Amino acid sequence: MNILVTGSSGQLGSEIRKISAVSPVAGNSCIFTDVTDLDITSAEALDLFFKSTPVDIVINCAAFTAVDRAEKETAAARMINSSACKNLAVLSRKHGFGIIHISTDFVYDGRKNTPYSERDRTCPLSVYGRTKLEGEKFIAALAESYIIIRTSWLYSSFGSNFVKTIIRAAGEKPELKIVCDQTGTPTYAGDLASAIINYILPGFTSNSGQVYHYSNEGTASWYDFAVAVCDIRGIKTPVKPIKTSEYISPAKRPAYSVLSKEKIKKDFGITIPYWRDSLKSCLDLLK
Repeated sequence: MNILVTGSSGQLGSEIRKISAVSPVAGNSCIFTDVTDLDITSAEALDLFFKSTPVDIVINCAAFTAVDRAEKETAAARMINSSACKNLAVLSRKHGFGIIHISTDFVYDGRKNTPYSERDRTCPLSVYGRTKLEGEKFIAALAESYIIIRTSWLYSSFGSNFVKTIIRAAGEKPELKIVCDQTGTPTYAGDLASAIINYILPGFTSNSGQVYHYSNEGTASWYDFAVAVCDIRGIKTPVKPIKTSEYISPAKRPAYSVLSKEKIKKDFGITIPYWRDSLKSCLDLLK
């Protein structure tokens, strides 16, 4: 099986590279690309690539994830999050490959107070959420075969993320002010990468055409997340809870975006770690 991983220099792509190197499922069959190697917003460049390189599955990790920047850079966000998905979907029929596409909890408006299932109505609040939902729709409507995975609050030992921001800011500021009224689940990209390589790839054919949720188990606010980072790391900088209304940002975020994982656990037999346990594993790597 030949596997193309797009967005491979990002958090999830980097974790997939790490796990696939020792996986009997992926082995040496992964091709890792980023925008400098392959521009997925160009249908022509993609077509030429697939003509010369046989691919069975594309794991699409490429995304414009700067939520606030997307409010101003709408065209750029739409090119990567939406148009590129259309390109991949159309070419999957032409060249006969399947797609595992990574999406987001930001497709929901956060008005629920119980975990979102894959059947719940989508209603994104931001440009980021809207363009990611557009990408999902192109994949579902046009791809030869696909699995869409919505995840939330992703972090890793690779790249830039909330965990590293908290560690850095704690060393620079007398106190941290973190939003406490947005609730979701921190997700370690290493866990998601393991689920994709070791469970979703082998089960792709029998579960094609489905949308799944994957995050770590449990719930937390951004404040809880920050406190846990400081606690596990032994950081003494005080963390103060604030409301969303006190933190002005260009993009609206869902107040509640906890994802139900029952479907993915049932269909693939995945055991999902608790978020704080996975955070400790990641922080151990960052030492």
